[in-house]
Amino acid sequence: MREFFFTLIFATCLSCSVPTNNNADSSVGTANAIIVFNEYEHNFGKVEEGKKVKYTFTFENKGSGSLVIQSVTTSCGCTVPKYNRKPVAPGKGDKLEVEFDTSDRDGMQGKTIIVKSNATTPVVNLRIMAEVTKAM
Repeated sequence: MREFFFTLIFATCLSCSVPTNNNADSSVGTANAIIVFNEYEHNFGKVEEGKKVKYTFTFENKGSGSLVIQSVTTSCGCTVPKYNRKPVAPGKGDKLEVEFDTSDRDGMQGKTIIVKSNATTPVVNLRIMAEVTKAM
């Protein structure tokens, strides 16, 4: 039993000391992406129920490495994100469009958009709000 634990500890230490090969991107670990949005929330104001409203969040990569948005999820199926999956070079920007479908909604609505990327802040939360009113 003692030999088993010694072998297990030795194998674990050996695997931790083996260097990884990052041929795909030699800048990994030396350059960081920094994602900065112009706005982190948007209020549509009063919107009639049944309408689809859109807003475009813009952002910039203020870091020294390429920015890659890995995923964008929303807190509700009524909110659909649309974004570019190509890397954003340092100093460049891009946009994230969000469409909110007010069908079957009533009153104050708040939805969260979760942006996951390789940036130094890997998760950023954006928010949209609207006061949905019944159609007359």
